[in-house]
Amino acid sequence: MISYYAYRGTRLEEVPALENDCWVHLCPPFAPDELKGVAERHELPIDFLTDPLDIDERSRYEREEENRLIVVNTPVLSREEQSEESNEGIYVTVPLGIILTGGYLITITSTEVHPVLRLFTDNKLKNIDPADQAKFVLRILENTVYRYLTCLKRLNVKRNLIEQELYESSRNRELKQLLSIEKSLVYFINALNGNELLKAKMKRTDFLRIRQDEDLTDLFEDIVIDNGQALEMAHIYTNILNGTMDAYGSIISNNLNITIQRLTLITIVLTVPMVVASFFGMNVAVPFQGQSNLLAFLGIILISILLSFGVIYYFRSKRMF
Repeated sequence: MISYYAYRGTRLEEVPALENDCWVHLCPPFAPDELKGVAERHELPIDFLTDPLDIDERSRYEREEENRLIVVNTPVLSREEQSEESNEGIYVTVPLGIILTGGYLITITSTEVHPVLRLFTDNKLKNIDPADQAKFVLRILENTVYRYLTCLKRLNVKRNLIEQELYESSRNRELKQLLSIEKSLVYFINALNGNELLKAKMKRTDFLRIRQDEDLTDLFEDIVIDNGQALEMAHIYTNILNGTMDAYGSIISNNLNITIQRLTLITIVLTVPMVVASFFGMNVAVPFQGQSNLLAFLGIILISILLSFGVIYYFRSKRMF
């Protein structure tokens, strides 16, 4: 599907056909040979349009004559997030392709609704003019970093809530949710590392040709700093989560040992009456047997109780109960 957006007054508006200095957005579903037609119309290598659709494509940039391609990984909500049995992360990262041509700016993504680009199409941002391609790209990169920061904060809040539930239950559901958060953080760390290298190379080579523009240069530096902050947050949350998982595993193991110990002690205490009854069940004289069978039975019970309490007292003195 192809959408065209042009700057009208103070906002972006969708237009029915291609115009000069407009923004061309490509997203699924794609018609047969649609990408090939776009590549031929704008004289682009077909790889510029197909590479960003690969979910495993790394962050990079490429130049082909006057056409430039930027691939940056962005966070999106996983499609399987609502399923409790899902093994996928809550968030995943997908590549976003940004193509700079002579008169147009083209974006392409493998998701039908991209959370970062939706800010542009819904006019949540001000002064977004596709004619200023360098600034438009920087605003995409800026809001991509903000998206990472927002997702990281949401993951941290969710982790805190799950930890509180873990203190009161030992169900596997909470552990699976923690694993989903851990997977999301791993995706984020890998993507942010790639994005950081990409931005460093773009800044060093002046890929966007903004070296002479002080405002855009400062904006780019802020984006690089924010990306580093997001990466540091992802590392911190990952370390906290790993510590939580290890601590919870130790708590479960310790509780299991305590439970097994208590069951063992109870078994020993209950074994004492059985031994006494077995002993007097042989051909031996039973106390008070000559006087009354009831007194003999009660005598055996009394001996068993006394011995059992003696065993309990011994375990209590050793702080085993």
